[in-house]
Amino acid sequence: MSGGNDGQRFDRLPETPDERTVEGRVSREEVLDYFEDRFAIPPETFDDHTFWEKGAGKIWIYGGEAPTPIEIEAMGMTCLRTRQEHWKPTTDFVQRFGRHAETCVIELEREEARAFASGEDQELEWDGDWGYLIASHRVADSLEPLGIGLYVHGELRSMVPKGRQRDL
Repeated sequence: MSGGNDGQRFDRLPETPDERTVEGRVSREEVLDYFEDRFAIPPETFDDHTFWEKGAGKIWIYGGEAPTPIEIEAMGMTCLRTRQEHWKPTTDFVQRFGRHAETCVIELEREEARAFASGEDQELEWDGDWGYLIASHRVADSLEPLGIGLYVHGELRSMVPKGRQRDL
């Protein structure tokens, strides 16, 4: 494998693992498979988006096309952390695309949602898979994603970044 990661440059993800030129870089296909397998977000949700890596394992999503590689500070939004044991979606991604998810979504009641938004960990019953979940709360008739949480051993850990936590 040739090439490498450059923390100052965005490189578009290869379409498939077979097209990979940078060791360890995920492909668009692998990212779409992850979102479909974990959250049942249909791959076609991202038909008008491209995926990029800047540095090692920080995946960005961009609504459109751009030349690759490209040396700019930011484009689109960070969506996923890879190159670790368990891939972790970002809060921004979940708030933007989480409403498309059909699995691994935990619906929080009002007080649970308030605790989650303020960054509190809480003991909750969940009969689904452990790991990263989309924490949501019903507003009017729709389930709105609040952010990403980590569910292990009967506890939902809020992954809302400190600067985004709110007392509601």
